[in-house]
Amino acid sequence: MIQKERILEKLGITLNAMQERAYETISKGRGDVVILSPTGSGKTLAYLLPLIEQLDASTDAVQALVVVPGRELALQSDTVLRRMGCGLRSQSCYGGRAAMDEHRVLRQVRPHVVFGTPGRLNDHLQKQNISPYGVRWLIIDEFDKCLEMGFQAEMEQLVKSLPGVQRRLLLSATNADEIPSFVRMQQTEYVDFSDTEQPAEERITMYAVHSPKKDKLDTLRQLLLSLGDGQSIVFLNYRDSVERVNDYLTAQGFATSFFHGGLEQKQREAALYRFSNGSVNVLVSTDLASRGLDIPDVAHIIHYHLPESEEGYIHRVGRTARWDKTGNAYFILNAEEHIPEYVLGGGLNTEGGGRTHPAHEVITFAPTPSALHPSPPRMATIYIGKGKKDKISRGDIMGFLCKKGGLAPQEVGRIDVNERYAYAAVSRDCLRHVLRQVQGEKIKGLKTIVEEVR
Repeated sequence: MIQKERILEKLGITLNAMQERAYETISKGRGDVVILSPTGSGKTLAYLLPLIEQLDASTDAVQALVVVPGRELALQSDTVLRRMGCGLRSQSCYGGRAAMDEHRVLRQVRPHVVFGTPGRLNDHLQKQNISPYGVRWLIIDEFDKCLEMGFQAEMEQLVKSLPGVQRRLLLSATNADEIPSFVRMQQTEYVDFSDTEQPAEERITMYAVHSPKKDKLDTLRQLLLSLGDGQSIVFLNYRDSVERVNDYLTAQGFATSFFHGGLEQKQREAALYRFSNGSVNVLVSTDLASRGLDIPDVAHIIHYHLPESEEGYIHRVGRTARWDKTGNAYFILNAEEHIPEYVLGGGLNTEGGGRTHPAHEVITFAPTPSALHPSPPRMATIYIGKGKKDKISRGDIMGFLCKKGGLAPQEVGRIDVNERYAYAAVSRDCLRHVLRQVQGEKIKGLKTIVEEVR
């Protein structure tokens, strides 16, 4: 309990009702647990907080595997555990990079918890890069998506590879029709907040924005100018459309990142990092950004293309109104388009039949640009060419930027340290000054590259 209170104080948060229930159920029970709760309600912390109290930091064995449907959720969950500062080691594993490189890191880090996609975890287990014999906990996050077609065979193989699992935790925003028998759930307890009122849905205001032309680019530009400097995600259905819209907005002077599954992993990480730390105001993305990302201050969701399904819509709007915040969702419609009936008629009932909440009121919004030019973001991102392998910590980078770069602590934002490099957010007003100041300077006696991430 002391560790729990210390971690919560460090993170600066108070547990909500779902998280409190999950903590009690996992900590005091002995069986498997299913946690059902809306997107944005904090399910990652809900299972990590009780989990870390059950693991042994004095051994080098992998004791818990966390299975996730995509690399972004693996990275994000890994980051949450590291920020808890609980003394446990962790690593994320996913496709898109060499498994051999991950194996080297596994040997060096000796993680207690591994977050990974099903295929990559199977690969490491088959090659004995991860020993299955110490794994006592199996957590499947977003299990509804993990168990979809294409993941089923990999999931079954993974479960069969773990003979020593004693407890299983399954988490989702929506209830699956049934949990396949191969998951081997035993004495299952449910922490079910799925049928409570949808707090995020009720805190989102819906707007219809009518585009006079089939091509919506100018309408999008006017809408973004009307919204000022609040962070916005623009959702599209195709990768080439994402790049086209991003190129247009960049040419119009907007600070943007774009994000889709065709990018290399490092490009995707940089795009998300610049958006989440406030270095850009607009993220242009496919639905890849609609699940597994927890960026707390997204004010506006813009449907440039209509969602392809009701579930897709739910996950898109789940990116705003996180925790107790409010948010806005805009549908840009040309003359041939209409807001989907599932939006007008209320949300999805996962049990079948009826709706979980009343119909939304949709307000017509006519963009009235508040400025001729886009508002610049408050922060900028810099790349530092040293990381964990060089024994560099977040504190080292903060000291380097303040002492060598002449920054005040409040002018430094989020710092993320990777294996071979690091990102840091700094006040945009100070960017040129700090880059000049640190040229040729060393961090912990090491020369390094320091440059802006564009």
